[in-house]
Amino acid sequence: MRIATTIFLTDETIRPDRLGRELEQRGFAGLYLPEHTHIPVSRETPAPMGEPLPREYGRTLDPFIALGQAAAVTERLALGTGITLVGQHDPVDLAKQVATLDFLSGGRFTLGVGYGWNAEEAADHGVEWSTRRELARDRVALMRALWAGEPTAYQGAFGSVRASLAYPKPVHGAPRILLGGAAGPKLFGQIADYADGWLPIGGRGLTETVPALRQAWTDAGRTGEPVVVPYAVRPSPGKLAHYRELGLAEVVLQLPAAGDAEVLRTLDDFAQYL
Repeated sequence: MRIATTIFLTDETIRPDRLGRELEQRGFAGLYLPEHTHIPVSRETPAPMGEPLPREYGRTLDPFIALGQAAAVTERLALGTGITLVGQHDPVDLAKQVATLDFLSGGRFTLGVGYGWNAEEAADHGVEWSTRRELARDRVALMRALWAGEPTAYQGAFGSVRASLAYPKPVHGAPRILLGGAAGPKLFGQIADYADGWLPIGGRGLTETVPALRQAWTDAGRTGEPVVVPYAVRPSPGKLAHYRELGLAEVVLQLPAAGDAEVLRTLDDFAQYL
């Protein structure tokens, strides 16, 4: 099982180039980064991880720029977002960012897609909260049109693009797309509809939910199996053994949002799982 990592990189933590080198030298499989453009001070939306909201949420580096720096100093380290708030981006611009990062890294990028939890943050981007899931699906479809091998037009409920020359292309035609979110028929239907798999935060309850996702996948007429990557996991030997028993090929371990010394100590501790 591949052991990847995630961290809230900020202006106060280890830098992405240092972290990327250290991960690759130690044999970790990948680095996934979260996204928040800003956190409105006046916020009615409760933080799902509890209050007060941790300091790093309002200081997060742009994941694409940070991953680009990590890509430049590594050769094998997989790169991903966990997650990109697709509804908060112009999809034409985002398609270019994704394609460029994937191209320059040699096809190492995974696009984690999420719908978000912070209604105030989304509102500042012009996102209508009640339609954010449909908006994300529409924007992924538009981006797929721009990543297509031939000029392809797209007309959706929330946006459109003309058949266009849009290079570079992602190395493998489109990056792997994983949806984040809570388990349930709605999310599993969306994964089966337009994604490649699921990023379940924390990785709890997978004994019941992984078979349900696989059934939704089959019911939708998809072949093979959906990718399931437990995300932001606090590891233990028993937990990782359980993931292997479920047939999962990758797990993403949570690193502290901290400086060099603490992060590197944590990597040395996590090395027992490689």
